[in-house]
Amino acid sequence: MEVRELICISCPMGCPLTVTMDGDSLTVTGNTCPRGEDYAKKEVLSPTRIVTSSVRVNGGTIARVSVKTKTDIPKGKIFDVMKEIRAARVDAPVAMGDVVIADCAGTGVEVIATKSVARA
Repeated sequence: MEVRELICISCPMGCPLTVTMDGDSLTVTGNTCPRGEDYAKKEVLSPTRIVTSSVRVNGGTIARVSVKTKTDIPKGKIFDVMKEIRAARVDAPVAMGDVVIADCAGTGVEVIATKSVARA
């Protein structure tokens, strides 16, 4: 039997969760809403994250544009995603929501701009 303690981030309550795993059985306690149970199961069985960073801009009014993954990615792919983000360059102008990297690190997830950058 394995027991893990988590803090739920699904809502502002921040419930302390206890996840007990015993073979194929998984039990979540401490949640005050159903989202807590969903969060705990996902975090224990298949953790994912949204990645935020910045990419260099060629010919822009600022040198870098903030970016994020459009959806969450498997936690184990974070370093691969960051390697591609660090290598990426984009030409100005950049509009918020533009796709900067189409299929980042083979995850099937786009990296998008989170702000606009005008041409210098």
